[in-house]
Amino acid sequence: MRRCPRTTVRVTSGLLALLLATAVTLLADTTPAAAHGSLAMSTPKADATVSEPLTTVQLYFTEQVVPNAYFAVTAPGGTRVDNGWSHGQPRQLDRPVREYFLVDGTFQPREYTTGFPAVVNLAHLPAKGRYTVSYLSVASDGEAVRGTMSFRYTGAVTPAPAGWRPPTDQPDPSLVAAADQHGHDSEPSPASAAPPASAPPAAAPAPTSDGGPGAGTWTAVTIAVAAVLLGLLVWRRPVIVGRLLGRAERTPQRARGSRKGPKSVPSRSAAPAGRTRSGSATRARSGATDRRRTTVVAAARSRGEAVTAGPAATASSTALSTPPSTAPGDEPPPVDRSSNTRLALLVGGLVVALLAGFGLGRLGGGEQPAVTDARPGGLSVPAAGSAVDGHQHPPGTGAHAHTGDGGDQVAGAWVSAAGYTLQPVQRSQPPGVRVDYQFRIVDGNRQPATDFAVVHDKPLHLIVVGRDLSGYQHLHPSMSPDGVWTVPLELPRAGDYRLYADFSVTTADGRQLPLVLGVDHHVPGVYTPAQLPAPEPKATAGPYAVSMEGTPTIGLSAPIVLRVAGASGPAQLEPYLGAYGHLVVVREGDLGYVHVHPEPELVDGAVTFWLTVPSAGRYRAFFDFQVGGKVYTADYTLDLS
Repeated sequence: MRRCPRTTVRVTSGLLALLLATAVTLLADTTPAAAHGSLAMSTPKADATVSEPLTTVQLYFTEQVVPNAYFAVTAPGGTRVDNGWSHGQPRQLDRPVREYFLVDGTFQPREYTTGFPAVVNLAHLPAKGRYTVSYLSVASDGEAVRGTMSFRYTGAVTPAPAGWRPPTDQPDPSLVAAADQHGHDSEPSPASAAPPASAPPAAAPAPTSDGGPGAGTWTAVTIAVAAVLLGLLVWRRPVIVGRLLGRAERTPQRARGSRKGPKSVPSRSAAPAGRTRSGSATRARSGATDRRRTTVVAAARSRGEAVTAGPAATASSTALSTPPSTAPGDEPPPVDRSSNTRLALLVGGLVVALLAGFGLGRLGGGEQPAVTDARPGGLSVPAAGSAVDGHQHPPGTGAHAHTGDGGDQVAGAWVSAAGYTLQPVQRSQPPGVRVDYQFRIVDGNRQPATDFAVVHDKPLHLIVVGRDLSGYQHLHPSMSPDGVWTVPLELPRAGDYRLYADFSVTTADGRQLPLVLGVDHHVPGVYTPAQLPAPEPKATAGPYAVSMEGTPTIGLSAPIVLRVAGASGPAQLEPYLGAYGHLVVVREGDLGYVHVHPEPELVDGAVTFWLTVPSAGRYRAFFDFQVGGKVYTADYTLDLS
């Protein structure tokens, strides 16, 4: 049986590899995203540029928002310009939106073609630039519906109505409670939960067929294609099946005439099967063949084999250059099985991928997926400003999630989370003395963790704040090989402090797990707590005046804009720790911690953060920025009590 042509092997291998990659991709994502009552489209469209004055913004959801839904429109200067909202007339969506509902333990798709608008009135357009619309509602199944959309306005400035004042209201507490009852943006919540009392019956369209192939269809197609390719391979070379089953290949005996010398069978360059070459015919080959024979003879001599001159040498070289026939009692010649092994591995990998995907799909059928916010254009990503584990990210960050340690979008109130514990070496130090503060991060086995991911240029950030929300410091410890972190720390005032370790550890399975762990630290002496300063939109940091623009909102992502100006005008901000600024917000009382990440680029010369205030209360915000190679911190009080 002749070998399978090299081209056929390569083509078949490539097709099987492509099929294997496709099967893994299709079967890896077995759990659908759930986003109920989500934003389907808007007028103007998200990220659109508008040149004509607007009086309303219309947001189309897959079901009608609740009567106490909350909407806020923020102008480029950070002031709100919304002037109430109302329900609009339903209309057909530009593109259908598919959502998933948990029915009898499995997720069933529903396709929505009708949008239910919330019409948000705009009082005026005070400036050119980006306008942001934030929204908060509760879907009919109890899911929180929250997020933002933005558009850029380039038209003429319009005046405000006489006597109008920018709104400062916060969402209805019952709305925030209903939204938080079923989890936050990045946390799963029961899809079968009953709607809250404030939610009216939603006019949900009847489920329709999704029209696309399901997992079973893809599996059937994949198996059929694999069977065709495998059949082609077996048809081209049946002996592979025997080898895979462990049977040794035997070359059948051919009747040959009585002749002396070693027998030979044709090589690839020899005559077709069934023909033999005599010694004299072999000696008559071309000069190129003679050179090849010389090389073979030299190789035989290097192995210590006896090679004689003349016809005997020719016969020996012929025997070396072509595999001999298998005589009775002889072992079969060695065969190169690398191509067969690769093909067998590809086929086996394809089968394993299909079985694993099917098993994962069955296991994942009863699990609840992460809640996401379906955006216009069919992209499903976490809502802007969603926060888990004390981290909040801007819209441009991209789709990702963190494993949280509980608490309503704050962290740092616990010394342990997700199996990791902050273990300080010392819990106290004298006032006004610089000491080397040391600690470890230990895992569930009480072993020091040593594999940390670099986030914002550092593997770990240590934040220090007094219990009275004064004495802020942002430090960067160094770790020894045994997992002990060390950083110089000086605390000039007596009192109690909270130390937050903000890091991302690499778990045993290779995942990056971001966490914030907090621990108390005591400085003995007479302690007089400082009074929290009154809220002010401006602060001083060194020679710079820093203004905060925007309205922090409970339970809702809102843009917070920070502008830095010197004596001669806007300051030239420099990247600090991988960003143009960092904002740490600490809640009074339990010292809950929120670390807000800015947009990657300056927006109209300012640093923009997307902050979700987790609850009513008072907060202290610390804004770190860098100018001329020096880091400054501006402090603000946020009062949402």
